[in-house]
Amino acid sequence: MNVRPARLEDMGPVLDLIRELAVFEREPHAVEVSQADLERDGFGPEVRFTCFVAEDASGIQGMALCYPRYSTWKGMVIHLEDLIVTETARGKGAGSALLTQVIRFANDQGARRVSWEVLDWNDPAIDFYESRGARVLRDWDVVQLDAEGIESYLERYEGI
Repeated sequence: MNVRPARLEDMGPVLDLIRELAVFEREPHAVEVSQADLERDGFGPEVRFTCFVAEDASGIQGMALCYPRYSTWKGMVIHLEDLIVTETARGKGAGSALLTQVIRFANDQGARRVSWEVLDWNDPAIDFYESRGARVLRDWDVVQLDAEGIESYLERYEGI
Protein backbone atom coordinates (compact mmCIF):
# COMPACT_ATOMS: atom_id res chain seq x y z
CA MET A 1 0.00 0.00 0.00
CA ASN A 2 1.47 3.33 -1.09
CA VAL A 3 0.37 6.59 0.57
CA ARG A 4 0.94 9.83 -1.29
CA PRO A 5 -0.48 13.34 -1.61
CA ALA A 6 -3.64 13.35 -3.69
CA ARG A 7 -3.58 14.77 -7.20
CA LEU A 8 -6.30 16.59 -9.11
CA GLU A 9 -7.17 13.46 -11.05
CA ASP A 10 -7.75 11.56 -7.79
CA MET A 11 -10.81 13.60 -6.83
CA GLY A 12 -13.25 11.27 -8.63
CA PRO A 13 -12.13 8.24 -6.61
CA VAL A 14 -11.95 10.42 -3.47
CA LEU A 15 -15.58 11.42 -3.99
CA ASP A 16 -16.47 7.72 -4.40
CA LEU A 17 -14.85 7.05 -1.01
CA ILE A 18 -16.75 9.95 0.55
CA ARG A 19 -20.00 8.47 -0.76
CA GLU A 20 -19.03 5.02 0.54
CA LEU A 21 -18.43 6.53 3.98
CA ALA A 22 -21.82 8.27 3.88
CA VAL A 23 -23.51 4.92 3.23
CA PHE A 24 -21.53 3.32 6.07
CA GLU A 25 -22.53 6.16 8.40
CA ARG A 26 -26.20 5.68 7.41
CA GLU A 27 -26.43 9.05 5.64
CA PRO A 28 -26.31 8.05 1.95
CA HIS A 29 -28.04 11.23 0.74
CA ALA A 30 -26.06 13.69 2.88
CA VAL A 31 -23.13 14.19 0.49
CA GLU A 32 -23.50 17.55 -1.24
CA VAL A 33 -19.88 18.12 -2.30
CA SER A 34 -19.12 17.53 -5.98
CA GLN A 35 -15.98 16.46 -7.78
CA ALA A 36 -15.69 20.04 -9.08
CA ASP A 37 -15.86 21.33 -5.47
CA LEU A 38 -13.06 18.99 -4.43
CA GLU A 39 -10.95 19.94 -7.44
CA ARG A 40 -11.44 23.68 -6.85
CA ASP A 41 -10.98 23.57 -3.07
CA GLY A 42 -8.03 21.19 -3.09
CA PHE A 43 -6.16 22.41 -6.15
CA GLY A 44 -7.51 25.85 -7.05
CA PRO A 45 -6.16 29.30 -6.25
CA GLU A 46 -7.25 29.08 -2.59
CA VAL A 47 -6.35 25.60 -1.31
CA ARG A 48 -8.72 24.70 1.54
CA PHE A 49 -7.57 21.17 2.39
CA THR A 50 -4.80 18.63 2.08
CA CYS A 51 -5.65 15.12 0.98
CA PHE A 52 -3.62 11.92 1.04
CA VAL A 53 -4.55 8.72 -0.77
CA ALA A 54 -3.62 5.10 -0.21
CA GLU A 55 -3.31 3.05 -3.35
CA ASP A 56 -2.30 -0.40 -4.43
CA ALA A 57 -2.06 -2.04 -7.84
CA SER A 58 -5.85 -1.94 -8.22
CA GLY A 59 -6.17 1.79 -7.50
CA ILE A 60 -7.08 4.14 -4.68
CA GLN A 61 -8.21 2.23 -1.58
CA GLY A 62 -8.40 5.01 0.98
CA MET A 63 -8.03 8.69 1.69
CA ALA A 64 -7.49 11.15 4.51
CA LEU A 65 -8.57 14.76 4.16
CA CYS A 66 -7.41 17.40 6.63
CA TYR A 67 -7.13 21.14 7.01
CA PRO A 68 -5.71 23.72 9.43
CA ARG A 69 -7.71 25.20 12.30
CA TYR A 70 -6.78 27.54 15.06
CA SER A 71 -7.33 26.67 18.70
CA THR A 72 -7.53 29.47 21.24
CA TRP A 73 -5.87 27.07 23.71
CA LYS A 74 -3.27 25.41 21.49
CA GLY A 75 -2.68 27.59 18.44
CA MET A 76 -2.37 25.89 15.07
CA VAL A 77 -4.03 22.48 14.89
CA ILE A 78 -4.92 20.11 12.08
CA HIS A 79 -8.46 18.81 11.75
CA LEU A 80 -8.79 15.38 10.17
CA GLU A 81 -12.15 15.60 8.44
CA ASP A 82 -12.28 12.04 7.21
CA LEU A 83 -10.12 8.95 7.05
CA ILE A 84 -11.78 6.42 4.76
CA VAL A 85 -10.65 2.99 3.63
CA THR A 86 -12.80 1.09 1.19
CA GLU A 87 -14.41 -1.95 2.78
CA THR A 88 -12.46 -4.42 0.65
CA ALA A 89 -9.11 -2.94 1.74
CA ARG A 90 -9.72 -2.74 5.49
CA GLY A 91 -7.25 -4.62 7.65
CA LYS A 92 -4.43 -4.30 5.12
CA GLY A 93 -2.63 -1.32 6.64
CA ALA A 94 -4.13 1.53 4.61
CA GLY A 95 -5.80 3.18 7.60
CA SER A 96 -2.63 3.06 9.68
CA ALA A 97 -0.55 4.41 6.81
CA LEU A 98 -2.99 7.25 6.17
CA LEU A 99 -3.21 8.21 9.84
CA THR A 100 0.58 8.18 10.11
CA GLN A 101 0.82 10.46 7.07
CA VAL A 102 -1.64 12.94 8.60
CA ILE A 103 0.25 12.92 11.92
CA ARG A 104 3.56 13.43 10.10
CA PHE A 105 2.00 16.28 8.07
CA ALA A 106 0.66 17.93 11.26
CA ASN A 107 4.06 17.67 12.89
CA ASP A 108 5.76 19.17 9.83
CA GLN A 109 3.25 22.05 9.91
CA GLY A 110 4.01 22.75 13.57
CA ALA A 111 0.54 21.74 14.73
CA ARG A 112 0.04 21.31 18.45
CA ARG A 113 -2.91 18.95 18.06
CA VAL A 114 -4.68 16.77 15.54
CA SER A 115 -8.40 16.41 16.13
CA TRP A 116 -11.28 14.55 14.51
CA GLU A 117 -14.66 13.05 15.27
CA VAL A 118 -15.79 9.45 15.33
CA LEU A 119 -19.34 8.14 15.64
CA ASP A 120 -19.99 6.66 19.08
CA TRP A 121 -21.27 3.39 17.54
CA ASN A 122 -18.21 2.88 15.31
CA ASP A 123 -16.37 0.60 17.74
CA PRO A 124 -13.77 -0.63 15.21
CA ALA A 125 -12.71 2.96 14.46
CA ILE A 126 -12.69 3.91 18.15
CA ASP A 127 -10.55 0.86 18.95
CA PHE A 128 -8.23 1.70 16.03
CA TYR A 129 -7.71 5.29 17.19
CA GLU A 130 -7.32 4.44 20.88
CA SER A 131 -4.81 1.69 20.08
CA ARG A 132 -2.67 4.37 18.47
CA GLY A 133 -2.76 6.67 21.50
CA ALA A 134 -5.66 8.96 20.57
CA ARG A 135 -8.08 10.07 23.28
CA VAL A 136 -11.78 9.80 22.45
CA LEU A 137 -13.46 12.63 24.36
CA ARG A 138 -16.84 11.19 25.20
CA ASP A 139 -18.02 14.22 27.16
CA TRP A 140 -18.13 16.59 24.16
CA ASP A 141 -20.99 16.90 21.68
CA VAL A 142 -20.58 18.04 18.09
CA VAL A 143 -22.58 21.19 17.32
CA GLN A 144 -23.45 22.13 13.73
CA LEU A 145 -25.61 24.35 11.59
CA ASP A 146 -26.16 23.05 8.05
CA ALA A 147 -26.75 25.41 5.10
CA GLU A 148 -30.46 25.67 5.90
CA GLY A 149 -29.67 26.29 9.57
CA ILE A 150 -27.20 29.05 8.67
CA GLU A 151 -29.80 30.77 6.51
CA SER A 152 -32.50 30.39 9.15
CA TYR A 153 -30.18 31.71 11.86
CA LEU A 154 -29.24 34.77 9.84
CA GLU A 155 -32.87 35.50 8.97
CA ARG A 156 -33.82 35.33 12.62
CA TYR A 157 -30.86 36.95 14.38
CA GLU A 158 -29.01 39.16 11.92
CA GLY A 159 -28.89 42.71 13.13
CA ILE A 160 -29.52 41.91 16.81
